Amino acid sequence: MKRAAVISILVLAFAGLADSAYLTQQELSGTPLICNVEGLSGCNIVAESEYSKVFGVPLAEFGMLFYGILFVLAALELALFDRLLRRILQAGAILGVLASAYFTFVQIFFIGAFCIYCTISAVITLLILIFASLIEPVRPIIPAVAAPHRDIPMPPKT
Repeated sequence: MKRAAVISILVLAFAGLADSAYLTQQELSGTPLICNVEGLSGCNIVAESEYSKVFGVPLAEFGMLFYGILFVLAALELALFDRLLRRILQAGAILGVLASAYFTFVQIFFIGAFCIYCTISAVITLLILIFASLIEPVRPIIPAVAAPHRDIPMPPKT
């Protein structure tokens, strides 16, 4: 089950990388995005908005970096099966879901348009988080049972 979850993350990270690469390529070439799916035709509005860049770098390039890192981590996890890699995958997925939630909020309340590619990316990130939690569930740390408390007499007051 754990191996299947890691393979799923690998496939999803590749899909996210492809999605981000398409958006980056369109941004760099200046050609409009192809999008008109069930009323989600606001891709170009979102891509050309002031919110589509952070420090002058298109968000799609950050997406490529994010999905590329997750892809490499999942590939390493398949080879090494290391707890630290699993935790980093989980932390990355949480950060990705938080970022996706924020950018979806921005699309709804500030831009007023939806981008199908952004929605696909958000769904991919959510699925990665689900599969990352299946690899090794985060368990609460249960403190060890302490030894029984013994009353130690205090020295007399002088």
